[in-house]
Amino acid sequence: MLSKRFGRMAAGSIAGAMLMAAAACGGSGGTGGDATSSAAPSSAASSEAPKSGALKVGLAFDVGGRGDKSFNDAAYAGLEKAKTELSADIKELSPAADGSNRGELLRQLADAGYNPIIGVGFAYGDDIKKTAEEYPEIQFAVVDSASNAANVTGLLFAEEQGSYLAGVAAALKAKSGHVGFVGGVENDLIKKFQAGFEAGVKSVKKDAKIDVKYLTPDGDFSGFKAPDKGKVAAEKMYQDGAEIVYHAAGDSGLGVFQAAAAAKKKAIGVDSDQRLTVKETDLQSVIMTSMLKRVDVGVFEFIKAFQGGAKGGSNTIYDLKVDGVGLATTGGEIDDIKDKLDAAKQDIIDGKITVPSKP
Repeated sequence: MLSKRFGRMAAGSIAGAMLMAAAACGGSGGTGGDATSSAAPSSAASSEAPKSGALKVGLAFDVGGRGDKSFNDAAYAGLEKAKTELSADIKELSPAADGSNRGELLRQLADAGYNPIIGVGFAYGDDIKKTAEEYPEIQFAVVDSASNAANVTGLLFAEEQGSYLAGVAAALKAKSGHVGFVGGVENDLIKKFQAGFEAGVKSVKKDAKIDVKYLTPDGDFSGFKAPDKGKVAAEKMYQDGAEIVYHAAGDSGLGVFQAAAAAKKKAIGVDSDQRLTVKETDLQSVIMTSMLKRVDVGVFEFIKAFQGGAKGGSNTIYDLKVDGVGLATTGGEIDDIKDKLDAAKQDIIDGKITVPSKP
């Protein structure tokens, strides 16, 4: 069973929960993008050897690396905050396109003296476990995968809860009750997004029609970096009558936005506030809202807790209670349904609504 620490904390106070979890116990993987992949540090990475005595944080991205405007970029935001606020020396690495060198990246960071080290995405689970055994003196964290060693912290998220709110928003805004969901890879993690979204939609309109399309099967991570496939999938949904399409497909979501713009309809982004992160100005206005998965908070608070002496061997779950997931309000398009969204959120927090994690 995963250990879950609740408290009425703002995002900035989650570190305290991590410290308590570590004392007691002592996967999005994400939806990667299609930025140029390399086994070497990206151009934004610290290429210098870490300073003696400094906080030295290493981070290995999911496939695609920085530039996905979503999952990986959210993780980097947390790393960058640690550099600014905690004076950390940071280094980032991106895997090969197929992710085959994840373990090698972790060892590169460990051998270079970085501690702690963070693997972004559930696909790092096995590699983190092996590397943590080889380097027991180093603390590791893995996003979207449970802790599997005494020196590993699992950073988990209640994607289904945030997606439930996205479903409520979609159902309230879609007059016809016809919406869609595009998933990047058909695995258990992305199915959490689907399950929550469907439950949220049905809570408002029981007879709603929900189209579902996955771009690639489980194990084929190219679905997270195929905007062309995302566009085709969303085009079909809009042509069939869907008014709003929610994606959990990483950089493939760009194609969903392109299809929405062409159809003059709406879409829902994921992980980051994509109305802000998508650079194409003609696409920003089609993004009604985004389901925020605060990977930036998880990464930063793990680093901050490490600096305070916290150890691994436990899991921290970021849910609605700690604002670990939620909805973006940029653009004001969901302001008129705020009361209903707030009520649904509170019912989940209070346990009146149990959101399914499987479709």
